[in-house]
Amino acid sequence: MQKRHYDRLSYFEDSACTAREFYLPYMEKFHHIGNGVKVLEVGCGEGGNLLPFAERGCEVTGLDLSATRIAQAKDFFEQRGYNARFVHADFLALEVASAEERYDLLVIHDVIEHIHPYRKSDFIRHAHDFLAPGGIIFWGFPAWQMPFGGHQQICKSRLCSHLPFIHLFPNRLYDSILHLCGENVERRKELLDIKCTRMTIERFEQLLAMNGCAIIHRCLWLINPHYKKKFSLKPRQLAPAIARLTYVRNFVSTACFYITHKK
Repeated sequence: MQKRHYDRLSYFEDSACTAREFYLPYMEKFHHIGNGVKVLEVGCGEGGNLLPFAERGCEVTGLDLSATRIAQAKDFFEQRGYNARFVHADFLALEVASAEERYDLLVIHDVIEHIHPYRKSDFIRHAHDFLAPGGIIFWGFPAWQMPFGGHQQICKSRLCSHLPFIHLFPNRLYDSILHLCGENVERRKELLDIKCTRMTIERFEQLLAMNGCAIIHRCLWLINPHYKKKFSLKPRQLAPAIARLTYVRNFVSTACFYITHKK
């Protein structure tokens, strides 16, 4: 397990750097970002992704299922002197906001691949119902078949955390490998749950279409922008010819960025 997975302040700072350099500029191509713009992040964790938006004068709100992460987000924002609203809640359990309370921008990064299959469609539809007229959603997730699409980098075992593609093995074999590497029952269950909730490019686009949501833009990355902070690698987009290869592209897309809105 990398230091950033247990040092949450480092994770917060790394996330803020990546959002400042990549997520915010990407969204800004499709929507103004500045004073008074209302931003909601679903699955905000410690809130690092929201800091650059607060720096730009946006009204930011973060939701997360973890009370611990919400407490950390409040603390980290307070340390930096920025105002934000952080709420411990299940997003799908929230009622759709009134027209005056809806958001101009939603950030949903590294979340959809954790939503159980039977809830994904509802989640996507519910997210778009929180948009104000003209609002957009930024989605980011790893394609399932990419080398570390199973999130095995969270393993405590250094060996396991550096083994690519092991999440594609059958469940029993995958669990055996995790067990042999010393992963405890809770961590193995978490990783097998991710295997169950996986997201591919094709399935995500199918779910968008099923729920009346339109893709404004898609950007597939060969080298995830977050790898700049994690591994000092230069981010690189997938070649257009490969990005058009259905299914094959999942094996080489370390990050999938989408901008969507409601038709």
